[in-house]
Amino acid sequence: MEYSFENLTVWKKAHQFVLKVYLKTKELPKEEQFGLTSQFRRAAVSIAANIAEGYKKKGIKDKLRFYNISQGSLEECRYYLILIKDLEYVKDTTEQDKLIIETSKLLNAYCRAIITKHKL
Repeated sequence: MEYSFENLTVWKKAHQFVLKVYLKTKELPKEEQFGLTSQFRRAAVSIAANIAEGYKKKGIKDKLRFYNISQGSLEECRYYLILIKDLEYVKDTTEQDKLIIETSKLLNAYCRAIITKHKL
């Protein structure tokens, strides 16, 4: 079996988060289609996409740069979850909140493991 980014638990959680974001943003008002909905979806996709891209990078610093971009997108999504609740566009984001916390913890642990292994 070939090992790829798809085998990473952190990518799997990030991908689950993306799917949940797509479902949740369907609940947003139509006037947000080209604003908040689009931004939220792009940021969510960026989390998983940068994990995938970073996975194949050969250089450790380059790899970590992509994971750091993923972490930034993750925090952007954390804000969008707060915003859609505060704007009362949605009532419940429990599933998304849980997945974003799990993904964040896994991504941080993954980066720490790489740094420790390579003594950066």
